[in-house]
Amino acid sequence: MKIGITCYPTYGGSGAVATELGIALAQRGHEIHFITYQQPFRLPSFLPRIFFHEVDVGRYPLFEYPPYDLALAVRMHEVVRAHHLDLLHVHYAIPHATSAWIAKEMLAETNTDIKVLTTLHGTDITIVGQDPSFHAITKFSIEKSDGLTAVSQFLRAETQSAFGCASCRIEVIPNFIDPAVYDRARYQPQFADIAKGRKVLMHLSNFRPVKRVQEIIRIYARVAREVPSILVMVGDGPDRVLAEQEARDLGVSEDVFFLGKLESVAPLLASADLFLLPTVSESFGLSALEALACGVPVIGAHAGGLPEVVRNGETGFLCEPGDVDGMAHAAASLLADPSRWHAASQLAAADARARFGQEAVVAQYEAFYHRALHGDAP
Repeated sequence: MKIGITCYPTYGGSGAVATELGIALAQRGHEIHFITYQQPFRLPSFLPRIFFHEVDVGRYPLFEYPPYDLALAVRMHEVVRAHHLDLLHVHYAIPHATSAWIAKEMLAETNTDIKVLTTLHGTDITIVGQDPSFHAITKFSIEKSDGLTAVSQFLRAETQSAFGCASCRIEVIPNFIDPAVYDRARYQPQFADIAKGRKVLMHLSNFRPVKRVQEIIRIYARVAREVPSILVMVGDGPDRVLAEQEARDLGVSEDVFFLGKLESVAPLLASADLFLLPTVSESFGLSALEALACGVPVIGAHAGGLPEVVRNGETGFLCEPGDVDGMAHAAASLLADPSRWHAASQLAAADARARFGQEAVVAQYEAFYHRALHGDAP
């Protein structure tokens, strides 16, 4: 198949999944065309059967805000016609599904039929889509898609409830990992010089408010009182400065390391002992899955889609949202018991491979594409 993929190319779960999906599909013989405003951050410079089409947004002085959604629709229209694509797979409802619908309408005038498939990832539904400014267009774009997927059962239910589309057929296809990449045994320890025998706690995100990075610092500060440890913060975003200030206020800044945005995270995760994810807005939790695949138990909030990824009490522990003391206690208890930690680590890696391995999940997307092209997509 010839498949167009549009995603946010910047640091974040939806862009990472979309890019890894495109790479995996190309390895299976499909022709993949990424259509977005810059090269996705996890996309190497060249891979066979993968092409990148940049969206150029004009800077006409009349526009206070450049109309990216319209420029994207035009670029989609051009790429579909030039390369005879079979379908457009857009990740994140707005503006991508909206732009794809516009492109589809434009293509209809040339008797070109293109299927628009939309994957819902999380905040496009739970936060952005429910903002009054975007609710109507998000609902419209969802209902006009030729096929819909969501990354978790939670997100499917949230979509149907929030947008009054209980009859919408949404197929749940989870995020996935490449077992060869997220393999703890493959990598040498990354933090031996700074950890000096202490345990390594880690968080990875885009540091937006929904990630609750200040809570992460508070959890770590409590753990550090009981278990000698360091905290590694991977990523960047608007709340980084708040996390840094929280670390200074709690007197743990010398043992909290902010690494910024890094493309290759598997070696870092494979060097961690615990992964912290207290957010209540995770519709799936890709970073948690990547940690589990590396044999890193997860401590987080029992909310959103995270309970579908973390087996509470087995591959990690999930506490009530905002329960900093409970998360800290669970983390310290697990770190203080080597045999218990080892059992959780082993089960985490095995479970991630069994339920979220790349081969099986990408095959689900292939089957979804085939059904869409033959008029039977959910």
